[in-house]
Amino acid sequence: MLKILIADDEQDIRDIVTWYLSREGFQVFAAADGEAALDIETSHSPDLLLLDVMMPRLSGWKVAKSVKRHVPIVFLTALSEENDKITGFNLGADDYIPKPFSPRELVARVRAILRRNGKLALTGDVLHFPSVSLEPGTQKVVVAGESIELSTKEFELLYFLARHPQTIFTRESLTVNLWGYDFEGDERTVDTTIKRIRRKIGLAGDFIKTVRGTGYKFEVDNQ
Repeated sequence: MLKILIADDEQDIRDIVTWYLSREGFQVFAAADGEAALDIETSHSPDLLLLDVMMPRLSGWKVAKSVKRHVPIVFLTALSEENDKITGFNLGADDYIPKPFSPRELVARVRAILRRNGKLALTGDVLHFPSVSLEPGTQKVVVAGESIELSTKEFELLYFLARHPQTIFTRESLTVNLWGYDFEGDERTVDTTIKRIRRKIGLAGDFIKTVRGTGYKFEVDNQ
C-alpha cells in the first residue's frame, strides 16, 4: 500500500483529501503544521507529499527543503502568482495545485505522478459503459464486442477521462496529468491523441465530449 502525507492547517481539507485518497487504496498520514509533517516524513517515509505552502511552524517550502530523500511533492496553496509557482518547482515540486481544487482531480494527479515515478502501475476497476469497456490491467478496450488496440498513452487518456465522468479537464490539466510538467510538446498533443482515440473506437468516441474553449469530458447518456 502506497503512503501519502497530506499536510495542511485546514481540518476540512485534511479530512476530505484523506477520505478520497483512502478510498483509492492509499495509506494516508495527516499533519496540521510543517513540523508535524516533517516528523511524519522522517518516521514513515511516505511515497508522495501533499504540502500546503502557508502552514504554521514550518511552511510547505521549508518542509520540502528539509526532506533528505527524493520523493514526489505536490504543493496545495491559495498562492497563484507565477513567482510562487517557480519557487515551488525550483524546490523540486512535481505539481502545484491552487485552492480551491477538485478532490477527484487531485487524486487523478496523484496517481499520474506516482505512475510517472514508477511507483504505481495503471490499475483500477474495469469500466463498463454502453457498447464499450476498459480494462486497465491489460489496457484492453472492447467496443461492441470487438477488441480495439490503443497505444499506452491513448489508453491512459481515455481511461483517465472515463474514470471521472462529467468532470471537465482543461488541455493543460490533461497534459500535466498524462505527460508531466517536463513534457516538451504542447497542449495540441491532447487534441491529436483524442482524435486518434475517436478514430479507433468509432461511435464510442462520442462519449468524449469537447468543451469549447476549455477541454474535454467523458459523458455517457443513459449510462
